[in-house]
Amino acid sequence: MDIIDILTNKIEATIESLYGTSDKVVLQPTRKEFEGDYTYVFFGLVKSLKKSPPEIGNAIGTALLAHNDIFESFNVVQGFLNLKLKPSVWINVLNDILQISVGSEINRNSASVMVEYSSPNTNKPLHLGHLRNNFLGYSVANILDAAGYDVTKACLVNDRGIHICKSMVAYKHFGNGETPESSGIKGDHLVGKYYVEFDKAYKNQIQELTASGATEDEAKKSAPIMIEAQEMLLKWEQNDAEVIELWKKLNAWVYEGFEKTYKKIGVDFDKTYYESNTYLLGKDLVEDGLKHEIFYKKEDNSVWIDLTDEGLDNKLVLRGDGTSVYITQDLGTTDLKFDDFKSEKSIWVVGNEQDYHFKVLFAIMKKLGRSYADGCYHLSYGMVDLPSGKMKSREGTVVDADELVDEMIATAKIMSAEKGKIEDLESEESASLFRMLALGALKYYLLKVEPKKRMLFNPEESIDFQGNTGPFIQYTHARIKSILRKANVDDKQIFKLEGTHILNREELELVFLVKDYGSVIKNAAAEYSPALIANYTYELAKTFNGFYTQHSVMNEENENIKYLRLGLIKKVAETIKHAMSLLGIDVPERM
Repeated sequence: MDIIDILTNKIEATIESLYGTSDKVVLQPTRKEFEGDYTYVFFGLVKSLKKSPPEIGNAIGTALLAHNDIFESFNVVQGFLNLKLKPSVWINVLNDILQISVGSEINRNSASVMVEYSSPNTNKPLHLGHLRNNFLGYSVANILDAAGYDVTKACLVNDRGIHICKSMVAYKHFGNGETPESSGIKGDHLVGKYYVEFDKAYKNQIQELTASGATEDEAKKSAPIMIEAQEMLLKWEQNDAEVIELWKKLNAWVYEGFEKTYKKIGVDFDKTYYESNTYLLGKDLVEDGLKHEIFYKKEDNSVWIDLTDEGLDNKLVLRGDGTSVYITQDLGTTDLKFDDFKSEKSIWVVGNEQDYHFKVLFAIMKKLGRSYADGCYHLSYGMVDLPSGKMKSREGTVVDADELVDEMIATAKIMSAEKGKIEDLESEESASLFRMLALGALKYYLLKVEPKKRMLFNPEESIDFQGNTGPFIQYTHARIKSILRKANVDDKQIFKLEGTHILNREELELVFLVKDYGSVIKNAAAEYSPALIANYTYELAKTFNGFYTQHSVMNEENENIKYLRLGLIKKVAETIKHAMSLLGIDVPERM
C-alpha cells in the first residue's frame, strides 16, 4: 500500500476513534516553510465539531503519535496538521520505489479516450501555432495512456473548402507546371506559396476595382480571382473531373510534406479522417432533430436550434438551400468517431478562438440525446506569439514549423559549443544530440505553460541550459547517467537497501518527489495538462542538482550511503526519462 494510503487510513481511524465521526482526509506535501512531510487540512472538522483548530489538531496529532510508530512529530498551524514521519519510514519508501519500474504502479483501466489534434488545412504548411497544438495533443495522449486509459490519437484533415480552392486557382494561373521535384520545394510549402500568391493577386484586383469607383465591400465580392475560387468550390462539390484531378494532385503534395514534418517533430496518429469524406455527414442528424422537434425550420427553409437555455443563442444548422454549415459536418463527424471507436471520452485540441463553436456542438449533442455527449471535452489553448508579434499566414509572414525546427537545431549547436556541454562525440552522434536538444527546447517551452494561457515563444530563452528549460533537464539526465557509468551501474540493476541510514534533507526531497510521480501523472491526466508533468520534471531536475552540489556520490566513503545514493539517483534519471517521454521529448545518455 502506498504511504499516502497508509497515512490517510490512520488519520481517518483516529478521527473516528476520537470523535465518532468521519472526514474525507486529503493529504498534501507540507510547505517548505513549515516542519513536516504531509499536511492534513481539517477545517471541515472544525466546522462540524464546533471546536477550535488547536484543540482538534493537537488531539489528532497526539493520538497518532501515541498509537502509531511511523510518526516522529507534529505541529498545528490554524486548521493545518503538519506530520513528520520517522526516518525509517522513508528508507522503506525508498526501498519500495527502487523495486518497481517507473509508472508501473498505475493500474490500467478499461476506459477508452480519443484525442483529436493537429487538424491542418491543406493550403499551407504547419506553423508555430500548429506545433503547440501537435505537442499538446501528442503529450495529452501519452499522459492518458500512462494513467491507464486506452487511447486513440486522431487527426481530422481540412482538405476541402474555399482555402484549398484559392491555392488551386493561383496554381492554375501562375504555376506553369511547377512541382516539388522541379522546384526543390517541399510539397506543403509549394501549395502554401500559391495560397500567398492568391492573396497578392486578390489584393491587387481589389485595389484596381476601388480605383475604378467600387466600394471596398463591392470590390472584395466582385474580384474575378475570388469569384473563380468560389466557382471552383462549386465544381469540386459537383465532382468536376478536371477540378478533382488538380485537387488530388495538390493535396498529395501537401500530405507528403506533412508526413515529413510529423516525422521530424515526433508526432503520429492512429486514425486520420478527411473532411472531404465527412462534410456531407450530419444532415441525417438534422432530419432526426427536426422530427423530434429539437430543431426548427424558418420560412426560408433554413434549420435552426434554440440554445438560449444553455446561455448560447439560436444556431443555424442547415442552410435554406439544403447545404451544410460547419457545425452540421461536425455533428456528423462526431457521431462517426464514436461509432468507429466507442470511446467514452473524446478530446478536441483546438485553439480558443473556437470556444463558442464547441459549446454549441456539445450542447446540440446533449439535446440529441447522444450517450457520449458528457464525455466530450474541448482542450482549448491560447495563441503563440513571438517577440515580433502575432502570426499571419495570408501575407506569407507565418512562422514556419520546418524552418523553426531547423533554426532551433542550429541554435542548439552554437549554444552547446559555447557552454562546453558536449563530450567528444562522433559527428553523427552530435547531430542527433543537437536535434534532440532543439526539439526538447521547443516542446518543453510550449508545454510548460498551462494550455489555456496565451504565450510568448522566445527561441533563445527556450534553449538555455539554465532555468526551467528542456535542455536543463536533458543535461541533468546526462549528468546522472555519467555518474552511473563511472560506478558501473547497469540499467537493469535493482537496488535493495539495508541498514538504518537517516536520509538528509536533500535525499529526502528526492525520495519525496520520485514517490509522488504517480500522483502527478494522475493529476495531469485528470486536468489534460502536460504543464503539470513539465514543471514536476523541472522541480525534480533542480532538486537533484541541489543535492549533487552538497553531497558526493562517487567520493562518499560510507559504502552503504554510496550504494543508497546510486540507487536513488538511478531512479531520479529513470523518472526524468519517463516524464520527458510523456512530453514527447528524448533525453541523452551523455553530452
